[in-house]
Amino acid sequence: MKTARTVVLSVVLLSGLNLLAQSPSQKSFDLIKSLAGSWEGKNQMGDLIQVSYRLTAGGSAVMSETVNQMQGKQDDMISMIHMDGDRLLLTHYCEAGNQPRMQATLSPDGRSIRFDFVDATNLASRDTPHMTSVVFKFVDSNRHIEEWHFQAPGKEVVQKFDLQKKG
Repeated sequence: MKTARTVVLSVVLLSGLNLLAQSPSQKSFDLIKSLAGSWEGKNQMGDLIQVSYRLTAGGSAVMSETVNQMQGKQDDMISMIHMDGDRLLLTHYCEAGNQPRMQATLSPDGRSIRFDFVDATNLASRDTPHMTSVVFKFVDSNRHIEEWHFQAPGKEVVQKFDLQKKG
């Protein structure tokens, strides 16, 4: 009986230590995975936004598809999020025709993830319009906010999506 309790206690303790040992990148990826499902909301201009998150490739990647109606025009964006060693990367397939790759940083409180530009394909120069960062703010299990930062000639454009989980 005493041996069984010792074994159970050891397993519980080791499981807890494993969670504590998890890297910030892995914690970020687990947060992103928790978004799996359908979301909807509006941007700061009141336009409808629909976002779906889907685990793919055996759970090693998350695909995000954003569909929005901005100023009467439909825009569709795809992003793929995955681990690369001990870093979390997001590749954004943009309407601008380039594919910025961004690396994640988890906030100290663990409630937001910021992805910042690393490099891109099909980007002639850093002056070419492209996404430079995205921030995911986790409000609760049914609400999150996304802020997409786009570098246009001479200015930064920020699109903020306030999203609620659908049914």
